[in-house]
Amino acid sequence: MTFQIVLNTVIAIMWAVLWNSYTGVDFLLGYIVGIFILFVLRRFLHFDFYMRRVFAAFKLIALFIKELIMSNIDVVKVLLSPKFDIEPGIIEVPTQLKSDWELTLLASLISLTPGTLSMDFAEDKKSIFVHSIHVPDKEQMIREIHDTFEKAIMEVTH
Repeated sequence: MTFQIVLNTVIAIMWAVLWNSYTGVDFLLGYIVGIFILFVLRRFLHFDFYMRRVFAAFKLIALFIKELIMSNIDVVKVLLSPKFDIEPGIIEVPTQLKSDWELTLLASLISLTPGTLSMDFAEDKKSIFVHSIHVPDKEQMIREIHDTFEKAIMEVTH
């Protein structure tokens, strides 16, 4: 992936030199041309196109912002309800993530979302313990974490 970014930058610089115009717009245009060239070359050189991961990272950020807003609304609903009817709980969420970086990112995203807190990892690092302010259905919460954060992290890192 690093090689592709460097190659794309070199293509952008060559574009600006060939056009004899050294503005940011020309560099950006050359970078876009480089993205297109690398996209076409991926079929012949058999490499994983790096912009797929960049797009997946933007999707992960958008997903986090959406989940942040939705969980803020849920916490406000719980706090403003006339009956303080909550079911706090600790759940063990099994995970397919392998590296320490991936697990740390998952734990951080869970902890930064209001109403939930990552507490600990299992000894074998195959699950994470999460405390939530309101857990009516543990299986649904596990599914939500798998379908949102874990899936998005795997798209970025794999």
